[in-house]
Amino acid sequence: MGFIPSFISSIFKKVKKKEEEKKGHRGLIIFKSVKEAIKAEEILKGYSIKVVAPPPEIREGCDLALEYDMVEEIGIKRELEKNNLKPLKFIPLSDPSLKPLQLTKVKEFNDGSIMVRCGNMKITVDREGNILNISGGGCPDVPYLAMKLKGRNILEIPEGESPKALGYTLCAYTLNKSFEEARRIVKEKYGEM
Repeated sequence: MGFIPSFISSIFKKVKKKEEEKKGHRGLIIFKSVKEAIKAEEILKGYSIKVVAPPPEIREGCDLALEYDMVEEIGIKRELEKNNLKPLKFIPLSDPSLKPLQLTKVKEFNDGSIMVRCGNMKITVDREGNILNISGGGCPDVPYLAMKLKGRNILEIPEGESPKALGYTLCAYTLNKSFEEARRIVKEKYGEM
């Protein structure tokens, strides 16, 4: 191997190593209740966090956790304390077996429509973003959410009429996660109509 290919190869190895090191600096915040996890997500919007399902080995209290960049841990702890939120644990994700689970799953159908699932809540949209179906969950606000959203275009629904704004249960929260992912996919794949 000559100097140039060897040099380029070493650069790619360094970049890959940096990416792997970055992944090792993530952590999970475990909460006692879903309500606390949702409140923390709202409080920590300015931080690089995302809501995930904790791996079964470390699940305690609720089925939601926040994945975060450990560099921001001091600020996150301060912010949570300021808002009287006391998580059960902060866990470093240095062990690869502790990888958090993705909350949303996407299924694409032959006609181009997609179904996005989060927890038990599912939303199906066509390629233009029209909401074809909402299903799942057993919460009392699900029929109301389906009635308000089905048949509308996901790209035209304002924030104040999102499932999170209209509902009040865990089903509304998880439907909102599905809604946001479906909206992102439609925008990315087909552009705003």
